[in-house]
Amino acid sequence: MLCPSCGATDTRVIDSRPAEGGGAIRRRRRCEVCDHRFTTYERLEPQLVVRKRNGRLEAFSAPKLASGVSAALADRAVSGSDVQHLVAEVEASLRAQGPQVTSEEIGREVLERLKGLDEVAYLRFASVYKEFQDAADFEKEMAELESAEQ
Repeated sequence: MLCPSCGATDTRVIDSRPAEGGGAIRRRRRCEVCDHRFTTYERLEPQLVVRKRNGRLEAFSAPKLASGVSAALADRAVSGSDVQHLVAEVEASLRAQGPQVTSEEIGREVLERLKGLDEVAYLRFASVYKEFQDAADFEKEMAELESAEQ
């Protein structure tokens, strides 16, 4: 832990106790270099887990999702901050659903947001998410997209 006063890494815990009703641990620390005392809190960060189509579980990765969305948005007039905003919205929605989500739920959340952001990116993402096999799949999805707009 870095000392907030001098930046030294040589700090020592002098007291620990539960805080926030047991949801965190409060630690009093002292810097061995400058003798500055400060408090830190440790909180459990809930892990969001994704159940893949093959049944395997893996930790949710916002950078991985951003990469997929960015690939769908390649050469489109959408900013990086829009991608980050979309990913943050999807992650918040997924966390509200519980600690475990399916890859299908993630795909649906992304598609819902891409629909309003960029139709070409929506179709690109849908082609991977829905495993399009041929041009007829694109035509069907485009027809559904157009009917949803009316």
